[in-house]
Parts: sequence; structure tokens; C-alpha cells
Amino acid sequence: MQRRDKMEALIKPCDRVDGTDQPCDCLFLTPTSRHGFRTQQRPPRQPLPQRLAAPSQDLAATLGVRPIELLRPAVRGQTVRYNRKLREGRGFTLAELKAAGIGRKEARGVGIVVDHRRRNLSEEGKKINVDRLVAYKTKLIVFPRKASKPKKGDSTGDDLTATTTRATLPLPEAYPAEAPRKITAEEREFQAFRTLRIARANARYEGARKVRQQKKDEEEANKKK
Repeated sequence: MQRRDKMEALIKPCDRVDGTDQPCDCLFLTPTSRHGFRTQQRPPRQPLPQRLAAPSQDLAATLGVRPIELLRPAVRGQTVRYNRKLREGRGFTLAELKAAGIGRKEARGVGIVVDHRRRNLSEEGKKINVDRLVAYKTKLIVFPRKASKPKKGDSTGDDLTATTTRATLPLPEAYPAEAPRKITAEEREFQAFRTLRIARANARYEGARKVRQQKKDEEEANKKK
């Protein structure tokens, strides 16, 4: 009872005013080692930023003929549940830019996002993004600042008068559709689970098998002596 009375005595509304004449009624109790409980004022809730679903007309006007959205890589979703889906990643890796023949500084100037922390874990994923960069590079038109003095990498000739689009490249298909066909006899006889287990066991016991074979070879060499 004493502890309950002590808590009721400590529970008091805070004195903060939220832009109105009425004080805030929220309470926040935190346990302490000596005094039991104490009240604290909750921080005022900050308004959430208004995220625009589509770019505004003012933003589109200031960008000129540049793409409204930056080019981002196609990456797989995390975990087995979402791994079958493709989504936009944070940025392209340095290896992907090198394979496509685009420099790091050049990429940032032409609307390509670079992520130096990301690493390529598969050749298939790297090839998808390299093809994405090459396709973007072939369709890219870089207008020179001075038409009379174009710099290296600027577009010239008929490219400057060609029709332009501000839409970015769409994501490729996660798994291209395959036409229906009959299952072959070789595919019927193939044991996928057993093959995976054997490959896993070979990779796991490869070191131990090498050590065992070296000892066996040394014993045979000693017997011959």
C-alpha cells in the first residue's frame, strides 16, 4: 500500500503546453533505484515529412531534360521468401561500373547512383546490372554546356535533336518466362537433392581428405625406404 500511495503521489500531469491553452495530460514513469518511480515529460511529436508519390511540376521544370529519377541497380530481395523478386538497390558497385566502362565520378554526373560498400555475390546479378548500365549508356544524351566547345563525352550531331524521354529504365524480369516443353529422360533421372548433398559434403570434408591423403602418401614413401 505504501508503494502504491507513493506512485499515486508521483503521478502528476506535465506542464508542457502543445500550442494551446490546455496543458498536456501525458505521463511517463521510469523506475529508479532510490526513489521508486519518477515522472518525465514526453518529447513533442514531430510532424512527419510529406513524401510526394510523384514529382511535382516545379521539380520537373527545374531539372530540364534530365531524368526525374536516378538510375539504380536491380537487386534481389532478402531471405528466401522475397529472393524471387527484383527491386531497386541503393547503388551500383564499382565492379559493375568498371565492367560497363563508366567512371565513378562520371556516373554521379549522369544520374547513376554509386554504392562503394555493396559487393557482387553472383555473376548473374552482376551481368544484369552491367547490361542495365550499358543500355542506359547507349540511350544517354549529354548536352554540352557550350555547343561550340563540346567536351569529351558530350553528345554531338543528330543526337542533340533526337527525341528524349525522362523515364528511367524499367527493372528486368525476375525470371524470364519459359515456353512449355516436355521433360526429358535425363531430367527425370537427375536427383537434385542427392547432388546438392554430395556437393555440400565434398566441400565440407575437402580439407580433412587432403590431410588424410598426405599422411597416406608419407607412410607409403617411408615403407619404400
